[in-house]
Amino acid sequence: MVPAFNEEGNIAPLHARLDSVLRACADDHEIIFVDDGSTDGTLDAIRALARRDPRVKFLAFSRNFGHEMASTAGLDRAEGDAVVLIDADLQDPPEVIRRLVDAWRDGADVAYAQRRRRPGEPVLKRLTAWLFYRLLARLTEVPIPRDTGDFRLMDRRVVLALRRCRENPRFVRGLVAWVGFKQQAVLYDRDERHAGETKYGFRKLLKLSLEALSAFSLAPLRLTVWLGGAAVALSVLITLAVVFERVFLGPAQRGYALLACGIFFMGGVQLVILGIIAHYLGQVFTHGQARPLYLVAEQSGWSETHGREPLPGDGRAREPLLVVRRQEADPPHAHSTLS
Repeated sequence: MVPAFNEEGNIAPLHARLDSVLRACADDHEIIFVDDGSTDGTLDAIRALARRDPRVKFLAFSRNFGHEMASTAGLDRAEGDAVVLIDADLQDPPEVIRRLVDAWRDGADVAYAQRRRRPGEPVLKRLTAWLFYRLLARLTEVPIPRDTGDFRLMDRRVVLALRRCRENPRFVRGLVAWVGFKQQAVLYDRDERHAGETKYGFRKLLKLSLEALSAFSLAPLRLTVWLGGAAVALSVLITLAVVFERVFLGPAQRGYALLACGIFFMGGVQLVILGIIAHYLGQVFTHGQARPLYLVAEQSGWSETHGREPLPGDGRAREPLLVVRRQEADPPHAHSTLS
């Protein structure tokens, strides 16, 4: 599956490389694009591919719902025995799919591509990504692989398990780690972006980081207890200092600087605690609205009944991504069909 948002210049070269790789991996294949409300010529480029190549299918959202929802839309309809998820910017080389398929045929339920190098990316982005993955690994109860994006292959039973997870907001790579099964890393070097600009600026990365952390960790809530305890301890120490001074040193004329600092300190602690709680309550509120995760405005390759959106948790809606079929009658190393 290929989620795409304003990737007009990458669609054609990505399709050519994917088609070549998938032909080498199996007897047949299909490539599925999910257009996430693009405002450039991305959807037109996908439509043109679908007219020329019967293996190309696509969905087009009614608006921009975000990368996580575009990935979810593909997972909801994947029909094959294995599903490959890859971005449209060509930073993840499609040729790595062969190694992912090999790992799957050797018994892995999830073969995730783990980055060794990230050339062409700004130093600040690489630093923040490095910190994000390590902070996430430190604070979450679920072991989420470091330096790993959404580029991965998933067995069908993993996809079926993911369909049961209808939470909103979503963090797909965290959900893949949460469902478990046998997971294996495949190391690779990331390429520079082929065309266009990154859609993940600092604000989007920060938003994704907060959603990921709150979705898979209670550490921020536990932090509020420590902040409150630290504030109480500091207040007790200041009180003891004042009592000691009055008893042993006698009264002294003082200004209000210390009092003002204490008030502002306590106010700051309270606002931080309220902010953390408000973030978690916001997550609950968003999920409680029970709105559809995404809306499809156009599709090609499926009937209308096949293309419906799922009810939360029913797991019935389907949509292919890049799907690898393993033939039941053949051993794991035999030829497969990719769709």
